[in-house]
Amino acid sequence: MSTQAQDYTDVLTRARAHALSWLETVGSRPVGPRLRADELQGGFAAPLSDAPTDPVLVIDELARLAEPGLMAMQSGRFFGWVIGGTLPAALAADWLVSAWDQNAALRFATPATAAAEEAAGGWLLDLLGLPAESDVGFTTGATMANFVGLAAARYEVLARAGCDLAVNGLFGAPRIRVFVGAERHDVIDLTLRYLGLGAPTVVEVDEQGRLRADALAAAMDATGEPGSPAIVCLQAGNLHSGAFDPMREAIAVAHDRGAWAHVDGAFGLWAAVSPRYRELLDGVDLADSWATDAHKTLNVPYDCGVAIVARSEPMRTTFGVHTHYLIADHLGVGDPFEKTPELSRRARGVPVWAALRSLGRSGTIDLVDGLAVHARALADGLARIPGAEVLNDVVFTQVSVSFGSDERTRRVTELLLADGTTWMSGSRWRGRDVLRISVSNWSTDAADVEQSLAAVERAVAAA
Repeated sequence: MSTQAQDYTDVLTRARAHALSWLETVGSRPVGPRLRADELQGGFAAPLSDAPTDPVLVIDELARLAEPGLMAMQSGRFFGWVIGGTLPAALAADWLVSAWDQNAALRFATPATAAAEEAAGGWLLDLLGLPAESDVGFTTGATMANFVGLAAARYEVLARAGCDLAVNGLFGAPRIRVFVGAERHDVIDLTLRYLGLGAPTVVEVDEQGRLRADALAAAMDATGEPGSPAIVCLQAGNLHSGAFDPMREAIAVAHDRGAWAHVDGAFGLWAAVSPRYRELLDGVDLADSWATDAHKTLNVPYDCGVAIVARSEPMRTTFGVHTHYLIADHLGVGDPFEKTPELSRRARGVPVWAALRSLGRSGTIDLVDGLAVHARALADGLARIPGAEVLNDVVFTQVSVSFGSDERTRRVTELLLADGTTWMSGSRWRGRDVLRISVSNWSTDAADVEQSLAAVERAVAAA
């Protein structure tokens, strides 16, 4: 064994032991962390030593210090926010990605990771029913996936108006009108700020948070000149209700008025995989760009958003760069860095390849269907608890429930989190405080559902 390999062997062996110890307990431990960040800070922030420390001791110390502050997000009873767990093949592939240490920017330099990511992108387009010629880029998460789609949109709608964004920037360009539903995720507004596009025009939604296509048409007709640059942002999966905007109707409204149609499908775009749920997304393939997050519904490790753009030119013109020291792909396929905001990045699409390879088509469908089935079971169980009211139509993986007054709902949420059996996050929807449940973990099973419902019953009884 080489000296370099030996340097890694002992420390990776210890890291493996700590990882397996964590995974063995994650399903039985209390879901929430035991200590707060300020309580942990003293241990982590000890004075930096003058001399080096044995890497094995460093890993042991890290595991010991971190353990009481870790959230069991991989638990089948974690329903806070929209956070998936990690499939075994995806986790193992992520370890290999770190060990290989490839900068996945150039096909020429890292052909293995480029080939794996391109294959994963093709599988995604097939599973989601999106145009096969679309370009797929792997970003840090859904925020940057939306950024990529909307940056491509910005380039394209200004080019149609005769503006050269690369040369002149936004100076002298006409204002781009952006239309969003009243219940879009705030990340859309954040992304628009990143892109210098300002505040969007807000369109009315229905009682489940779905953008109204008639209201969109009225808003677009009431503002700006016909054919002026415009972007319409649609939502696949409302944060609280799980509802889906009417894709076919809304995209037709956008395209009839010369606008780019973008879909934020951070978790809900995956419904298109399932024969049972894909009708919720009827017409989604007609959009111009899509954003999702493989860490959510697909359950790969963090740092894995997926940006999809129907036409390569707006995406690659926006993010591509050409210099003498970057050796361009000679086949004309294009390089990975032309599809994301980064030149240097890990091969985050490789765990997507591993996840899909391990699941296959039927396994991916079963994963998506299973999440929705468990959400329905949680909603049905909650509806049987005295004083509980499920506020949304449970169409996919989200459940929002009230326990009467806002004060009582907050109290139930507080007691539930203190119990530790499950984690369901508090929120506020349509003027009411709610307990919001997001079913996103591949490992959630019927027993997790029953234990979580029992914990809610205990919290209600004690409130």
